[in-house]
Amino acid sequence: MTQIEFAKSNKISPEMRQVFRHEGIAMDLLKERIKEGAIVIIKNKKRKVKPCAVGEGLRTKINANLGSSQDKIDVNEEASKARTAIKYGADSVMDLSTGGDIKKLRRAILKASSVVVGTVPIYQAAIKAQKEKGHISRMSKKDILEVFEEQASDGVDFFTVHCGVTQDTVSRLKKQKRLISVVSRGGSFLVEWMALNKKENPLYEFFDDILMIAKKYDITLSLGDGMRPGSLVDATDRPQIQELIVLGELAERARKNNVQVIIEGPGHIPIDQIEANVLIQKKLCRNAPFYVLGPLVTDVAPGYDHIVGAIGGAMAAFYGADFLCYVTPSEHLRIPDKNDIKEGVIASRIAAHAADIAKRVPGALDWDRKMSRCRSVRDWNGQIKNSIDPEKSRRYRKSTMPKDKNVCTMCSNYCSMKIAEKYFK
Repeated sequence: MTQIEFAKSNKISPEMRQVFRHEGIAMDLLKERIKEGAIVIIKNKKRKVKPCAVGEGLRTKINANLGSSQDKIDVNEEASKARTAIKYGADSVMDLSTGGDIKKLRRAILKASSVVVGTVPIYQAAIKAQKEKGHISRMSKKDILEVFEEQASDGVDFFTVHCGVTQDTVSRLKKQKRLISVVSRGGSFLVEWMALNKKENPLYEFFDDILMIAKKYDITLSLGDGMRPGSLVDATDRPQIQELIVLGELAERARKNNVQVIIEGPGHIPIDQIEANVLIQKKLCRNAPFYVLGPLVTDVAPGYDHIVGAIGGAMAAFYGADFLCYVTPSEHLRIPDKNDIKEGVIASRIAAHAADIAKRVPGALDWDRKMSRCRSVRDWNGQIKNSIDPEKSRRYRKSTMPKDKNVCTMCSNYCSMKIAEKYFK
């Protein structure tokens, strides 16, 4: 049974029990939201990992992208990156490998990961067609579905599928005349395939076949945003919304087939458009969990895009986004290394946590209360322990120790809390 089938039968799955224990949500409400599609529990039936519950009323989750490119291929390094992402708090990782032995890389990442793992199967299918048949356009339905089945059997927990890149949305994109047409890699593969074959997107045309594989393993489908804007000036345009309408319709089909879905969102969006984007997605997709990349609120900060993404992510999550795909400092510049991954995960965790406090997610403020209690009495070990990055906090504290270890070198003996506490005990 899939999680939706459990919920529809009013039964409690082992994964539901885990979510109930860790998220503080009533079981009846959890089942109802899974049945409606407002919450998904991501986990392949074949894997023994902690499930990742995403959706309404739950803690905002963080995903970390990793994987090889044609210029950077190292199986051990990618497995190590997965462990780094998990160490610093990622709730899931996605293998976006496009270079080397993709199957070997995926299996190494799955083995290294104690959290759920996602992939974009069209990458492997397209690159395999390029290598074996000479061009992406020679990729067949059989080629695509074989990759889906192989990855599902390996234990992949969620798939990104760019089903909304249809002939209609591509036609609208041509009329739109964007500054940057397509920034989605999966989207670009499909645009090329459709243009050269003069046929409909195979992921859209054969969506029912994909649903059958997803249902067999209870894989969550992440309906990808192939038309997402890659520039602020292209945000919230007609191709983006056209694709979202299609994704909403496909989400309904998936739910009727007892397959869980989340919806992927942009992308590059100005701050003043974030609320509208979340509202439109929730309306058109009937409250399906929203999975956003960033979003990035300015285009001019290469090297600091983890900060840009954290600003957008905090706002998006506050307005109702449920799942944040991290952005690293190396975004737009190079493949991330382990330090980039650490910085990206922590920045996104800060954004998610800030939003969870504002959304009054159960227990979110407790962490801050603990930190404030330690801070009020200058309990430095307690502050380090409760910080989001204890290693960095400890390093900063030790780097300039004050004469009076009760304070820090910022204020020394003029510490406001130390001065005031004798009058307010």
